[in-house]
Amino acid sequence: MTAESEAVAQRPPLLLSVADHDRLVALAGIMARRNPLLSRLLLEEADRAELVPAGELPAGTVGLGSQVEFRDTAAGETRRVQLVLPGEADIAAGRISVLSLVGAGLIGLSEGQSIEWPTQDGRLRRLTVLHVEALQPGTVPPNPPPLA
Repeated sequence: MTAESEAVAQRPPLLLSVADHDRLVALAGIMARRNPLLSRLLLEEADRAELVPAGELPAGTVGLGSQVEFRDTAAGETRRVQLVLPGEADIAAGRISVLSLVGAGLIGLSEGQSIEWPTQDGRLRRLTVLHVEALQPGTVPPNPPPLA
């Protein structure tokens, strides 16, 4: 068994709103030619997620528009970002696209969950969700204090 297939087998359960699920599947289809790895990862995550009606995603679960504090073992740091659709992404403002590898890895996770997720160069990193605040897409999060 390869490291990637072991990581897939050990992925934590996910929760997605029906609306987020539909957006992810559509985005994965659009990305299939440009970034087949990301497209495949998004479809795998969408397929295995438990779906809940829009507006009923439990507190502490990462959805589109959420502000997420997470630890990334590959970067060796804790970050706080807002997960948004591609057209709203702005790294300098702390808004990352769900079509980024980190964004695709975080969606559907809940506080305290970790996932082994690939980096751009194919190594695995562990992303751990520390805190989630539900914000709507397009909402600008308040300027939080910098994380150490």
